[in-house]
Amino acid sequence: MKIQLSEHFTYKKLIKFTIPTIIMMIFTSIYGVVDGIFVSNCVGSESFAALNLIYPALMVLGTIGFMIGTGGCALVSKTMGEGDKKKANEYFSMLIYLLIIISIIFTVLGAIFIKPIAKLLGADESMIADCIIYGRTLMFFLVPFALQNSFQSFLIVAEKPTFGLIVSVAAGVTNMLLDFLFVYVLKMGLFGAALATGISQVVGAVIPLIYFVRNKDNTLKLTKAKFNLKAILQTCANGSSEMLTNLSMSLVTILYNMQLMKYAGSDGVVAYGIIMYVSFIFVGTYLGYSIGTAPIIGYHYGAGNKEELKCLLKRSLILIGITAIVMTGLAEILSEILASIFVSYDIELLQMTTIAIRLFSLSFIVSGFNIFASSFFTALNNGSVSATISFLRTLVFQVAAIIILPLLFGINGIWFAVVIAEILALIVSIAFLICNRKKYKYA
Repeated sequence: MKIQLSEHFTYKKLIKFTIPTIIMMIFTSIYGVVDGIFVSNCVGSESFAALNLIYPALMVLGTIGFMIGTGGCALVSKTMGEGDKKKANEYFSMLIYLLIIISIIFTVLGAIFIKPIAKLLGADESMIADCIIYGRTLMFFLVPFALQNSFQSFLIVAEKPTFGLIVSVAAGVTNMLLDFLFVYVLKMGLFGAALATGISQVVGAVIPLIYFVRNKDNTLKLTKAKFNLKAILQTCANGSSEMLTNLSMSLVTILYNMQLMKYAGSDGVVAYGIIMYVSFIFVGTYLGYSIGTAPIIGYHYGAGNKEELKCLLKRSLILIGITAIVMTGLAEILSEILASIFVSYDIELLQMTTIAIRLFSLSFIVSGFNIFASSFFTALNNGSVSATISFLRTLVFQVAAIIILPLLFGINGIWFAVVIAEILALIVSIAFLICNRKKYKYA
């Protein structure tokens, strides 16, 4: 039986409603990891380093999809909670059309400037060609990439989280099979890996697009819509935290790579790339839960159900706490196994990566609370608080830690930087939750 946003959410219903989105985010992370595994083992560590060096720049251009998806999700679900489904559909449609236009512009600019971007990121002569091949290929798939990211949020608003999971699995399986064909069988190198990813993004975008065009039930549907500047600005404000999170992560990754090139050379970039793949899988649980609960929170906020907001916050914090303990333990136990999947062929690199994963993974005990707190305020249509948490967590605190800690502890200070940043961000998150408890009456 389908769970609706308007229902009272017990622990059981909360888990049942969000589990497809959690699995979707984990699976999306896993099939992203497949690229790294094939490139590292079949093409070589230099190409793998080039992939990790240019990928943050691609994520910068793709942040618009996250912003419109999460920000639009908050606006649309709130409008639905207020009882105006016609306006909700118009907002949804307008935002999708806007996303397509902006992504086309970014595609052209990215394809033109990919070489100077690669040089700016520190690519040397041995890496520059690989950076251009991988980056320019994925640039041409920027529209489906942005749509896929946006549709992941809107399918939850449409009360179709399981369908979103199916779409993600279809895209993921496509990527894995094409990685095997293009990289392992046909020996197409980084171009093959990028092409496999791009085609999978087309799958992840086109299937939901067809659904929203043909949808005949009472939830979201693509319709004719006029551009509404006020709604666009509200969406950007709501989604600014998620955009800042992804933008900051990309910028911080660039800084990590620069510091690692200084302290450990290309091996350090490879180790950090592996950490990011591992982190995507574990943090994907928190992201999936936060994305899955955002429409519920937004709906009940719009409907004025203060008691439900109180229950949602309390139960979410308990579930995240339990998950944090389990995931941090798993990451510590499996660190060497996870590292060996990528670099079992190099003992020194394997040892460095194992230590790096163990230090970095300590952040999982805290990060879930910060991710949820930011998402919680986005769902309440308070983009300024949400953005502040994200900005401090993913940029200010991390940049300071990345610069200062290596001076004191060498390369291990780089791996531990995120732990310090998450602890400082937790203090900020708690402060905002306490300060806003009377305003939203969720205490």
